[in-house]
Amino acid sequence: MSRRPNLLLFMPDQLRADAIGAFGSASASTPHHDRLAAAGTRFDRAYAQHSVCSQSRISMFTGWYPHVAGHRTLTHLIQPQEPNVFRALRVGGYHVAMAGARGDMMAPGVTASSSDRFGFTRPPDPAALAEFFSAGVPADDPRYYSMWGPPVSDDPFDLDEATVSTAIDWLAEGLPEPWCLFVPLIYPHPPFTAPPRWYHLHDRSVDAVPRGRRVGAPRFFSSIHDRYGLGVMEPADWAELRAVYRGMVSRVDDQLGRLLRAVEGAGSADSTVTVTFTDHGEYLGDYGLVEKWPAGVDDVLVRNPLIVHDPRRAGGGVVGSPVEMVDLTATLLDLAELEPTWTHFGRSLVPALDDPSVEIRDAACSEGGFAVREAPLFERGAHGHYREKQGLQADDPESVGRVMAIRTTEWCLVERLYEPPELYDLRADPEELVNLAGRSEHAVVERELCDRLHRWLFDTVDVIPWTPDPRMDPALRAELRGEGIRRSNA
Repeated sequence: MSRRPNLLLFMPDQLRADAIGAFGSASASTPHHDRLAAAGTRFDRAYAQHSVCSQSRISMFTGWYPHVAGHRTLTHLIQPQEPNVFRALRVGGYHVAMAGARGDMMAPGVTASSSDRFGFTRPPDPAALAEFFSAGVPADDPRYYSMWGPPVSDDPFDLDEATVSTAIDWLAEGLPEPWCLFVPLIYPHPPFTAPPRWYHLHDRSVDAVPRGRRVGAPRFFSSIHDRYGLGVMEPADWAELRAVYRGMVSRVDDQLGRLLRAVEGAGSADSTVTVTFTDHGEYLGDYGLVEKWPAGVDDVLVRNPLIVHDPRRAGGGVVGSPVEMVDLTATLLDLAELEPTWTHFGRSLVPALDDPSVEIRDAACSEGGFAVREAPLFERGAHGHYREKQGLQADDPESVGRVMAIRTTEWCLVERLYEPPELYDLRADPEELVNLAGRSEHAVVERELCDRLHRWLFDTVDVIPWTPDPRMDPALRAELRGEGIRRSNA
């Protein structure tokens, strides 16, 4: 591949790393992800910078942590004057194609200015959209807030199918090279449902037992469990929910396989770097919880199933040292042979593609939550499954208080604005079940990690734009020269 590579970015939503066979799941059926990992490089400790959709996506496509420019809510998106890697690729000569309509990343006008094409060749069936988003057990069922429901219709032309079909259509039509094709999906985001083929695919007796309740957990663990009424969930219910989720993941994997075949059919397999990843994970019954939480920084939420396949490089590599998803921006620019035009905090992962033993970082940071004073800015007006989630945040703003976490290969420290810290020994307790913070025998490592978190925040608190403003407004300069417009004092 002598010319700059094409870039295929495949991004399911809410995909736990441990739901992929290549990342250690014995119960998964994900052959296309697994083959891609075997032919490429798997990042075993890649961590998202936020556990909620928009905030996480914005960080990885700007190279900015959520705190840098206030991208800490679902409703403050990438602004027209702010940088993003898609626009950089387009300016740098790439044909940028964004399949579908995942509009939870860019403010009005930014999608159009950052891409050459977006949307659908054929939009999703409105009935299929409505069926998915209204799926679930009846509202009077005590299990309602588990977000799990019966199967949807066979072979629906839903949001994901329309998105994947659009990408395949564009590939068949012939995208101008070099191209960047972004394929963002909604599965396996709840509600937990799928067409029958996928819904019933997995054995309910496998992977049926979630992680237990955490010792020393933050308050929102019990608040969510109690407010959602999750105590009614029997072991068989959790087994069903988790099996349905695995079925959703298998559908996503099948769609990845179809995309890879389309790339091959277009004659671009040898000239395309494929990157698969997600925005964040899912509790899925672990700790007695479901879905996600803005102040949740647990590994099941922020560990990312990042795979990079570059046909120019040897496959089978596994990177065991931590990396961050903000590194995606730097990596895409590096692969595209483009220099950054703004300050970002990513580090290119390309050296690790050549040598997986290269340490890009020795720790990864994540963040989330809000200050109590920001309660008027909380998302409101939800119905259905998210009504109680928003209600809990409004009633107890401290339960969604600001949080920062740092993970090395051995330890995880979580600092919270309104609650005590958490410390987990990842060697002895990889499921993060026992909070060791405050114990004298771990005081040194706790202090060192706390200092590192504070230095990280100090170092990344903001950025200076690269385009300077004049020291004086030109209109005022004209006034100094007597050239201004005469204004009435009336």
